[in-house]
Amino acid sequence: MRFISAAQCLSIVTHKLAFDAIKTALIAVASPQSTLFPVLVGHGSDTTTRFGVKSATQSLTEPLSGLKIGTYWPKNSERGLPCHNSYILLLNDQTGELQTVIDGGKVNAYRTAAADAVAATVLARAESAQLAIFGAGHQAYYEVDALLERFPITSVHIVNRDPQKAENLRQYLLTKGVNATLSEAETACKAADIIVTATGSTSALFQADWIKPGTHIASMGSDAKGKQELPPELFTRARLFADLPEQSCTIGEFQHISTLREAPNITVTAIGEVILEQSEGRVNASDITIFDSSGVALQDLYIAAAIVAELDGVGA
Repeated sequence: MRFISAAQCLSIVTHKLAFDAIKTALIAVASPQSTLFPVLVGHGSDTTTRFGVKSATQSLTEPLSGLKIGTYWPKNSERGLPCHNSYILLLNDQTGELQTVIDGGKVNAYRTAAADAVAATVLARAESAQLAIFGAGHQAYYEVDALLERFPITSVHIVNRDPQKAENLRQYLLTKGVNATLSEAETACKAADIIVTATGSTSALFQADWIKPGTHIASMGSDAKGKQELPPELFTRARLFADLPEQSCTIGEFQHISTLREAPNITVTAIGEVILEQSEGRVNASDITIFDSSGVALQDLYIAAAIVAELDGVGA
């Protein structure tokens, strides 16, 4: 059994590596040669903690089977430890033996940001220059960086309830030569071409009528029942996409479609089908598009395989 440390991962992983791996993974999600198993959610002896187990297998490319354990221990901040962590386990597809274990805490941040970046490249307007980011925690940095590599973004509007965290993100972006401002939610939404929500919210972060035609929205914070970042009223005006539609409608942002009277008429499309041009994405410049990223195991397996290949010189 091989163990790959977080330090080894950081010596290899980049936004480009993550983008390429996750794009392939999202295509695999839309393939009948892939199986994604039900998500298992549990907690430690402290019921404020949480861990989730996501598992999958696929034979579209070189067979991949395994799982990701994602943990959230909120009191770790008091111990000087990360609150979030994740571990990816790759199995030998022929024998079932545990083949590789990856300490994927940092990798997970790249992987999550890459999913939103991949979706944005096929859903957002190519000329998008104004980005609004809700949340200024650990993940927000990766989300912004991944989009900066793909779009001509000139301004970032930061919305966060902790002014110090928001200022820290602003200073980081200023060092990258990006104009960044601390904004109120309404101001940010009305200015944005792309909106990313990276929070742990359980209620809508903004009002539906603040979103202008042509906006692309990526929600990545809703990954459990009860979580919510977007106003459901917006779903009736938008084209909806997800990494895995059935999961998104159960534990992701689109679980809230059920609160709408128009729910039976609302369709959620797998982003992999759009990448493969099997389904339409953005049809015209005025479309509002929403991508919900609740996270699927194939994303973890593919980025883990890419890291292993790079370490072994296969991807060089």
